[in-house]
Amino acid sequence: MISTVPELRTRLAQASAAAPTDRLAPTVALVSTLGALHEGHVDLVRLARERADIVVVSTFVNPLRFRTTDDAAAYPTTPSVDRALLDSLGVDVVFAPAASELLPAGFATTRISAGDLGLRYEGRSRPYYFDGLLTVEALLFHLVRPDLAVYGERDLQRVFLVRRMIGDLAFGIDVATVPTVRSDDGLPLSSRVALLDDDDRRAAARLPAALEAAASTADRGVDACIAAAQSTLMGEARIRLDYLSVVDPATFLPVDEGHAGRAHMLIAATVGGHRFVDNTDIYVH
Repeated sequence: MISTVPELRTRLAQASAAAPTDRLAPTVALVSTLGALHEGHVDLVRLARERADIVVVSTFVNPLRFRTTDDAAAYPTTPSVDRALLDSLGVDVVFAPAASELLPAGFATTRISAGDLGLRYEGRSRPYYFDGLLTVEALLFHLVRPDLAVYGERDLQRVFLVRRMIGDLAFGIDVATVPTVRSDDGLPLSSRVALLDDDDRRAAARLPAALEAAASTADRGVDACIAAAQSTLMGEARIRLDYLSVVDPATFLPVDEGHAGRAHMLIAATVGGHRFVDNTDIYVH
């Protein structure tokens, strides 16, 4: 695992020199994570491995994405397990810096702004989150210089904002997404799922069920989708719903009542003290 910027640059140069390719330069894919990897991350790495000559995975617990430094410190980390998994997947570079390496004293004066959209949905309850995410993502783009960045579709707002930043700042990076990997009960794989007791997990499983109900009623319009999702959640006291929104894929803003065509339904809720985010595509008639 590479932990410093000079080591990263050296390792990237070595990987580039060793990469077998008939192109002028080998292609590089970046998968940025917080570590504590699971099967959902495996699919991201596999796609990166298919599409690029060199695969870089970052396992950096970005403190700018958390409300406090204590919250960041409490995030689960499994560096030895992550390293073994990534080695088995043929990853070329694992970048696991300390916070002080990427965010030295004084860095707090510089931020990438997610704008108004960064204060909606996930950003409404965590107004610092997307600015912190984009700031470190831009820094990783600068250091790694990837041709491709790979993300999971569970975090659609993140994907939309990163794509917009890439365009706005002319990074020239392609973005690829991987469908959400789910457990048997429909919940997206995440480090939080393992922290739920049995009753909370049964309650949390209503969230993807609500999305399925919405998708199945899309032929009756946006209001019917929302009503179907709300009905699925009704009466479950363990779920504290944060938002349930239908958004336009082109703008990520809420659709109007007469919207027709493809849309994303977003849901976020707290169950057992843990926050869950999910989404599905719907096709409104």
